[in-house]
Amino acid sequence: MKIAILDDYQDAVRSLDCFRMLDGHEVKVLTSSTRGLGQLAIRLAPFDALVLIRERTAFPRALLAKLPNLKLISQTGKVSGHVDVAAASEHGIAIAEGSGSPTAPAELTWALIMAASRKIVPYANNLKDGLWQTASINPLLNGVGRVLQGHTLALWSYGKIGKLVAGYGRAFGMRVLVWGSEASRQAALADGFEAAASREALFEQADVLSLHLRLADATRGIVTAADLARMKPDALFVNTSRAELVEEGALEAALKRGQPGGAALDVFTSEPLAADSPLLRIPTVLATPHLGYVEKDSYELYFRTAFENLLRFAQGEPSNILNPEALGKR
Repeated sequence: MKIAILDDYQDAVRSLDCFRMLDGHEVKVLTSSTRGLGQLAIRLAPFDALVLIRERTAFPRALLAKLPNLKLISQTGKVSGHVDVAAASEHGIAIAEGSGSPTAPAELTWALIMAASRKIVPYANNLKDGLWQTASINPLLNGVGRVLQGHTLALWSYGKIGKLVAGYGRAFGMRVLVWGSEASRQAALADGFEAAASREALFEQADVLSLHLRLADATRGIVTAADLARMKPDALFVNTSRAELVEEGALEAALKRGQPGGAALDVFTSEPLAADSPLLRIPTVLATPHLGYVEKDSYELYFRTAFENLLRFAQGEPSNILNPEALGKR
């Protein structure tokens, strides 16, 4: 099969142990993104199968219609709205879903919380400029950091990632407060954590608030300006899930008002994030380039499963197909 692996920004896939699974196939690793639909269609037209790195490239109906040779999309992880599944089925393009692990995103969430709370990045950057124990040359931003012990960690949702982050919070001596569905709250209570009395209470009581919701129609923009306005002036807002969970423009406006006092972000509405993004100009924002799942063990897991699904499809034994109605149409 002619296979393209998309959006491998760091050219990391070729170094994975599992990459050898594709020996014998014609494989092209694409390390740069193409945004224009026409250019993308020309680029991808020759391929029988595509391996997607999460949702780095969207596949709307208009693009899928321009890929006459495409038979399979092998997804790392799950499809989360970036592929028009109905259109793929109509065009006979099967979609194989993969698997993942909550460990890497949970660990990154905790790393961001610790780094932001102790102002590690600005301290380290200023040290290189000869500034000792200086978080900022702006006196208003040059306060000391603080420990996590004894403070409240608020989590919206208590799924696989949320559970791990809650455990880290407990290990660091934090009070852990959970909001979400009834099932989330009951599961948190069963594990010895607190359930917030209300959504409003979650935001009001948080010293650190971290989102761990899935993005869906019901959760898009679910965090509103009113929610953020309830947060303490020294609270930290953390988002390693999806940027679209937050009402458009609400976080930027809230941070400029100083409530919450800071944010640690790994996800953005447009990725790669433009260098002139307003978020990068806010000094109380710690931003990382969507690293939640970007580490070796996670990549080995993601791509091994994606390659296994692809090879089974090539052998006529498709597995983990999201849209089985597409099989046999091409």
